[in-house]
Amino acid sequence: MDVLVIGGAGYIGSHCVRQLVAAGHRPVVMDNLVFGHRSAVSPEIPFYEADLGDPAAVGEILRKESIELVMHFAAFAYVGESVTEPRKYYENNFVATLRLLEAMLDNGVKKFVFSSTCATYGEPERLPIVESLPQAPINPYGQTKLDVENCLKAFAHAYGLSFAAFRYFNAAGAAEDGSIGEDHSPETHLIPLVIDAATGRREPIKIFGTDYDTPDGTCLRDYVHVDDLSRAHIAAFEKLEAPGVGLFYNLGTGRPNSVREIIKAVEAVTGLKVPVVEDVRRAGDPPALYADSSKAQKELGWEIKFTEVKDIIATAWRWHEANPNGFGD
Repeated sequence: MDVLVIGGAGYIGSHCVRQLVAAGHRPVVMDNLVFGHRSAVSPEIPFYEADLGDPAAVGEILRKESIELVMHFAAFAYVGESVTEPRKYYENNFVATLRLLEAMLDNGVKKFVFSSTCATYGEPERLPIVESLPQAPINPYGQTKLDVENCLKAFAHAYGLSFAAFRYFNAAGAAEDGSIGEDHSPETHLIPLVIDAATGRREPIKIFGTDYDTPDGTCLRDYVHVDDLSRAHIAAFEKLEAPGVGLFYNLGTGRPNSVREIIKAVEAVTGLKVPVVEDVRRAGDPPALYADSSKAQKELGWEIKFTEVKDIIATAWRWHEANPNGFGD
């Protein structure tokens, strides 16, 4: 299919573009480059610098490139910032997404794949997290994602939009060949932070809380390789052929790792010592979050290639070692 990837120059989007090509689809990338990197996208891929909240620009791309399906990765995703700057998050994550959906409907494009988040669950009542658990976000980031999910359900009912929404856990790793990887500013993801601490590119890593009710006292999180995420998105395409289809899937390995385990794994992969400072708990950090992804595996035939966190970290290290300045832009 001809697929428009909104946010296709960002971390997950750029990896998904590569997986689309590998699967025989034709990706077209649209990104405003606020957080994305132009060099993360091959020059051979059609690229448009535009904003998802500009329906005229989106409509022109949809028509010119004969787009059949849209994938949306262009959200703001800093939880703390969403608390202090909620207007920014509602404007981009919800209002601009509504403009995107309107442009799609106006141009007869009714297949949509949405990047959602496990943050829609808030503090889950039990683990592992299944899709049927109540959703009660505890920050504006999670709330805006849930608002879009609800909007999608209404659009499916009223307009025949078919969609799949994927609730990620902790995306991690880099392309296996080391060609692209993770380059955020600011960086908030644990694995690249630990790698940078190991190489001396940033201050010692802080462990926020060592007295949680977990095996080693530190928080447990579910790390899933970015290419595994991407393959799940593509596996949903054939499910969207009928009008009005609405699908929701968790994406995680279901094998949580603690902060201390990540640090030890980085040391094992890199051969470097990670400097560590222990600190008090951060407000709002649940002791553990991990997924039950059996629904995606059963319904989509999704197979998790990277089941061990050390293998995920090895791909991240390959990228960071070869690109200490990221994309350099």
